Amino acid sequence: MDARKPSETMELLQRWHSGDRDALGKLLERDLPWIREQVGRRLGAALRARAETGDFVQDAVLQILRYGPRFLLSDRDQFRALIARIVENQVRMRHRYLHQEKRDVGREQPIPGSDTVLNLDSSQTAPSQAAMRNEASSWLQLGIELLPAEDREIVHLRQWQGLAFEDIGRQLGIREDAARMRFQRALGRLARLVQRIRNGELATILNET
Repeated sequence: MDARKPSETMELLQRWHSGDRDALGKLLERDLPWIREQVGRRLGAALRARAETGDFVQDAVLQILRYGPRFLLSDRDQFRALIARIVENQVRMRHRYLHQEKRDVGREQPIPGSDTVLNLDSSQTAPSQAAMRNEASSWLQLGIELLPAEDREIVHLRQWQGLAFEDIGRQLGIREDAARMRFQRALGRLARLVQRIRNGELATILNET
């Protein structure tokens, strides 16, 4: 096999990013069963017992591929593991919302994506000046999607919903100063996570518990 030839995974992602809907269908047909099984295995019995989890996995995968940060990745195993990890985080956060009954999950909006396509096969990127800002935003969005559910939640509340720390603390059942401290810690972890992804450590990150 010619090493220069794009893998099936990268080719399907390239076609999908170019607007080919058939490519999305092929990705789902090929990898959704594995992703659903992997997410279910990692969730634990309590979350697996919820009847809607299986249906939500498919919806979450569609949301990620349609609205999440765009990326290219030739390694099929890493592609599946990446999507499965993001879905797992989303399922955990969704169940937490349902359990706490603190907000209407139906009103939750996905983290906005961009037209920038990140090449996760390469740790070296050289965007033009005009593209640098969009690319930085896309790396950040991908990092947020890979954050543990608790960190992802507080970043989402602060950055995307624009809530004051007093309101965040009320939603999370903690004091305002504790909410502020948790947010700062989450930002630190996010910065380190993004740097690791950009350094080509995706496989290591996905293998971490």
